[in-house]
Amino acid sequence: MAYDIISDIHGCYDEMTALIQKLGYTIKNGVPVHEEGRMLVFAGDLTDRGPKSIEVIRFVAGAYEKGAVRYVPGNHCNKLFRYLKGNPVKVMHGLETTAAELEELSKEERTAVSEQFMKLYETAPLYDILHNGELVVAHAGIKADDIGKYTRRVKDFVLYGDVTGETYPDGRPVRRDWAAAYNGKAWVVYGHTPVKEPRKVNRTINIDTGCVFGNKLTGFRFPEIETVSVPSSLPYDESRFRPI
Repeated sequence: MAYDIISDIHGCYDEMTALIQKLGYTIKNGVPVHEEGRMLVFAGDLTDRGPKSIEVIRFVAGAYEKGAVRYVPGNHCNKLFRYLKGNPVKVMHGLETTAAELEELSKEERTAVSEQFMKLYETAPLYDILHNGELVVAHAGIKADDIGKYTRRVKDFVLYGDVTGETYPDGRPVRRDWAAAYNGKAWVVYGHTPVKEPRKVNRTINIDTGCVFGNKLTGFRFPEIETVSVPSSLPYDESRFRPI
């Protein structure tokens, strides 16, 4: 099986469908189909900040239910899940845009979308080990020694990254460059931290190229080890791209 991984869509539905088509898929009855039998893998952060989070949820969850795509959660997925369950979370850092979209739906639609997303989240693996262990898809990355482990520490790392405990003035966490020390044989494909260009370090690649911040949405083709991108339609925000 060959795979195409997309991360950090953040409600950019139009760019997502453009990238899926550029990767060679045809969308039939809401399901992406590739004539070569390839499969899409979504590496978390489907929602928040962008204009069409509900449409992204419906597409990914619908295709996932039919077994047509794979998905692993990101930190924004985790927070949305907790919000939909009624847990106390701060409606900020992008969640407010998804919450506003939900409020615009009828009660029946809101319930249906909420249940669809919660089912997606609950049935998805924390990270995905594919291609006989040669490929690992994890939202914020994973250390080589942790592949195959599912402790609370590993969960925090996979969802939120390797954080130092410090924060930038705007409240975002300072992150370590875990990829620089990665020594595993498997390719780790991740996102989470916006970069202007896909960042390959050792056998890792960060494909979060900041679509929601006006740059582009990127897919990673495996086993070809190639990237394919489409431009963002949103305003460019230079401040969102920090050195690793």
